[in-house]
Amino acid sequence: MKTITKIWFGISILYLGGITACSKRSNNPAPPVTPPADTTKSMVNSQVAFWLTNPDKTALFQQQNVALNFGSGLAVEPVITVDSTQTYQTIDGFGYALTGGSAQLIYSLPAAQRTALEQELFGTDTTHIGVSYLRVSIGASDMSARVFSYDDNASPSQPDTTLANFDLADDKTYLVPLLKEILAINPSIKILGCPWSAPLWMKNNNNSKAGSLLLQYYGVYANYFVRYIQAMKANGITIDAVTPQNEPLNPYNTPSMVMQDTSEERFVRDWMGPAFKAAGITTKIIIWDHNCDVASYPLTILADANAAQYVDGSAFHLYAGDISALSTVHNAYPNKNVYFTEQYVAGPGNFGSDLDWAIRNLIVGASRNWSRNVLEWNMAADPNYGPHTVGGCTVCQGAFTIDGSSVGRNTSYYIIAHASKFVRPGSLRISSNLTGNLQNVAFMTPAGKKVLIVLNDNTAAQTFTVQFNGKNFSTSLNAGAVGTYVW
Repeated sequence: MKTITKIWFGISILYLGGITACSKRSNNPAPPVTPPADTTKSMVNSQVAFWLTNPDKTALFQQQNVALNFGSGLAVEPVITVDSTQTYQTIDGFGYALTGGSAQLIYSLPAAQRTALEQELFGTDTTHIGVSYLRVSIGASDMSARVFSYDDNASPSQPDTTLANFDLADDKTYLVPLLKEILAINPSIKILGCPWSAPLWMKNNNNSKAGSLLLQYYGVYANYFVRYIQAMKANGITIDAVTPQNEPLNPYNTPSMVMQDTSEERFVRDWMGPAFKAAGITTKIIIWDHNCDVASYPLTILADANAAQYVDGSAFHLYAGDISALSTVHNAYPNKNVYFTEQYVAGPGNFGSDLDWAIRNLIVGASRNWSRNVLEWNMAADPNYGPHTVGGCTVCQGAFTIDGSSVGRNTSYYIIAHASKFVRPGSLRISSNLTGNLQNVAFMTPAGKKVLIVLNDNTAAQTFTVQFNGKNFSTSLNAGAVGTYVW
């Protein structure tokens, strides 16, 4: 959700920060595309199920009625060889950010329509896409209708150091009831919570934008996380993981807060980690939660053994840098996990090129670089890319465009669906070779199914062979098309 700008606090590196009033704008509504095709018709006998999305939208996550069967004939080049004996990381899931604005739009749908949409997203049977991971904001994100925290009835002159006024009230209208409905469909869905800012009275500028956490409130803010996790749990919502700060080197979003690597290191080591331990909190602490261009940030924290003892892993976005940064951090600390937690599609967008970029860099790229998840930003927006804060993202296209009771599906929907439906939590990434411009990644599910996701990144259609256990089948993809193969 970001525009390129320079950080002014002593780091001469380009970051992709929050979209502001001077960012690229578009007044055109995001063009919705159609729902997945009905696949209830009779299908031919095939050992391999093949789901296709074409960049020209002639197929939109549609199961193909073709026979793909393994044989022992000659394999025609290029060949993608899948090897389930060579395994990598465990997969936690694929999904979206369920922002405050997304929750508002979805929960405001007529009840029957909302229920159907929730089933489509979170159901795990053959007719749904099985989203298995969500990211929510702790307090407001820039895709909330307004800025708020859970303790706003305080001031620098009258701080609430005991958090006596802590209250989830702002989330109880839309987000909390929507999460309860989602959990009724998929009780095991993982939820990651991330703050965009501490309460303003804890900051050195008493402002929703930029500023930093005052040292005297490090302990209070650590307890703020504890209270949040406990309050959500009291509402039947388990927070699987939190990050200390969304995009800690981005002071340009609204809300936002700067937290340098040494500050996050100290916060986790001396306050957040011990506070979780004292309260019996088992929620994971995931550091960084920003771009791939500053791998030194998580590496600095992980190098401190006293901080690292509390850290499950590091989270990344890709508005700057290269996705290989995930492997850089993984290789330095292979006992710590890596996650991919945010990437937006800018509206109105270009379906084919946006699909290509995200499949190549995220579904394939992040997974091949050890990420346990891939999350798109943002689940839902209205035709004007709202709701958002004043100073928040003005071009963030949702996976859904919701206009009253009208629901359209956009690029992010299909990006995630190609993985989430088939690569269930607990799956393992397995070996598959990259050949030519056939970007691909393979997984083995807990049920033993093999899933191969392939992007034809060529400028022309490509026929190729998939080989597994010495047998193979041939298939083809149009230029820019994405195929998911399951056997």
